[in-house]
Parts: sequence; structure tokens; C-alpha cells
Amino acid sequence: MKYVSVDQVEPGDVLARSIYTSEGLTLLQTGVQLTVGMINKLRRFGVTMLSIKDPFFDEVKEQEVVTETTRKDAIRNLSGAISCVQSGKEFDVRGIQKSVGNIVEETLRNRKVLLNLGEIRTKDNALYIHSLNVCMMATVMGVGLGYNTTQLKELAIGALLHDIGKLSVDKEAPAYKKNSRTNHHTWIGFEILRKKHEMSIVSAHVPLQHHEWVDGTGVPRGLSGDEIHEFAKIVAICNYYDNLISPLSEEEETLPPYEACERIMGLAEKRFDHKMVIHFLRSIALYPIGTSFKLSTGEVGVVIDQNRGLPARPVVRVIRREQQANRRMAEDHEICDIDLGAEPTIFITGVLE
Repeated sequence: MKYVSVDQVEPGDVLARSIYTSEGLTLLQTGVQLTVGMINKLRRFGVTMLSIKDPFFDEVKEQEVVTETTRKDAIRNLSGAISCVQSGKEFDVRGIQKSVGNIVEETLRNRKVLLNLGEIRTKDNALYIHSLNVCMMATVMGVGLGYNTTQLKELAIGALLHDIGKLSVDKEAPAYKKNSRTNHHTWIGFEILRKKHEMSIVSAHVPLQHHEWVDGTGVPRGLSGDEIHEFAKIVAICNYYDNLISPLSEEEETLPPYEACERIMGLAEKRFDHKMVIHFLRSIALYPIGTSFKLSTGEVGVVIDQNRGLPARPVVRVIRREQQANRRMAEDHEICDIDLGAEPTIFITGVLE
């Protein structure tokens, strides 16, 4: 598959990754052939990037840390919880716990796989995809840090529900002030979760503290250093990263993953805990599968695999027109797979839209 701008998609292209609604239902299924009407509707829904199939990459299978079924289930249970909170009802904790249990179990099973965040965002599902991505990133980090299953579930629940305060408040209400310490969504989220006796109070502190910075300049209480819970330090990084790479977040600019990682590195020991930044960089694919970029050779490559120990040096596929010996052929093109981890003289010079 290739990850491309919706403006590059043409009628007849085949979708390589399903698109969900905010309720976890399938809007468009993997394998559907896109029409002009579908493409225009996706633009209206706010979609900017799509995963499409390409004959040169048919046999490339993306390794998933968390299965599609589990991701859809988590979005559905999160949506149900948010709907209950918005209507003043109690939400069923068991659904959230079941989804989180599956995420933790699959992450432990696939601990050697780098996380690729490839869900397609729409205006409708953006905040739900964001919550899911933060949960998966935080869980992968927790596994890398050696947390036990109980700790991983506490972290994952707090991460999945880290924005429940934001999603549950009426932003048009006079009392809502985004930057107010007393009305901040972190406090609202904490108050919602701390009343859930089926959940650990530790999970409730993740929504409360995920906007606290280690230098004491964060909100809502201006905590610093060790005053901030370790789980909240993890989610702070994951939350900021996912907002940076999302075209539908409130951030002023959208960055490719490798630039977002550089931004986070620059904020170590200011906003973010240095130790957690290191673990984050070990957990995330700087160049997700399907990303296109230009190489120092002048060729254009597409990421087809990752190197776990070298996230900045993936395996790429280059399509060449000239035939060379000992290469596999596809029609009149030559397919050349290059492991950048084994080719120190070849560099990535820029990501292509």
C-alpha cells in the first residue's frame, strides 16, 4: 500500500485501509474501488490522506501491533462512554476494560513490532482516533518500560480516556474556558474517572496530569518533575505527538512523523521527561509503512518494512525502469528493496506529500 494525499487519489484506486465512523462502524471497507463521488465525499469529511493499494506493493503486509477488530471495538466502546457522559448517564466501564485488555494483550504479543499509526481521520472520528492512537502508543511504551499487566491496563485506560473531559463539556457554555485552571478539561476528566470505583485512581490521574510539564509551566496545577505521575508523562508525549501529525487537531501546523519526533526531542527536560522521550523514540515508526520519500540517490522510495533497532532507517522499495542483473522484475519495471539499516551511504533527503 501507499499513503498518499487525497488530492493524488484517482477514481478506480483501491482503498488499502478501512475508514471508521466515530461509533466504530465501517464507513468504507478495505478493498473498495473509489469513485469520484466517494473521493469528493471524503474531502468534505475532512480526509486529507488515504492508504491505497498499489500493484508494486501487493505482497507487502503491514505488521499490526493491534488488530483492526480490536481498534474498532475500542472506538465503539469509547464512543459509547462519551455519549453517556454527554447525556449525564453513567457509562459501562466493562466495555472500556475489555477493549483495553485486548490492546494490552496484543501489544505484549507483538512487542517486537514498531507501531505504525495509519488510521484515516475524518472530522467525525478525529478525536476518537486520537484517543486510540495515544492509548496504543502509551501501551507500547509501557511494555518497553517493563510494566506488568496491571500497570499496563491502568496506563491504557487513562490514555484512552485522557480527553474524556474535553469530549464531555459543552464548549459553547459560558462556564467553559479552555485555559482556565478550574474549568480545564483535565480536571473535568479526573472528576469523571475518580468516581468510577471499578477503575484505579491512578488511571484518573492520567487525564488530570497529561498537560503538566516537567519544568512546572503546565496546567492545571503547575506540577514539575517527580510530582507528575510517570503514566501522565508518557501520555503527555503521545498526546502531543499525535496532535502534531494530525491535520485535524488544534495544532497550528501538521508535521510528518520524523519532524514531530524532532520537535519532541527539542522539548525534553522542558515539557517532557528525558527518559520517556528516549523510550518514545524507540517505540514509534519515524517513517510509517507506505510513506514516500526521496533518497540521496535521487530515487523515490516507499517504506515497506521497519528496523526495530533503527526506526530512522527503514526498508524501502524503489521502482526502477532500467533492468539490472539479479533483480526481480514487474512488467517493464525493476523492483529494488533497500534496507537503509545496511546501507549507511544512502540517506532520506525529504518526505513526499
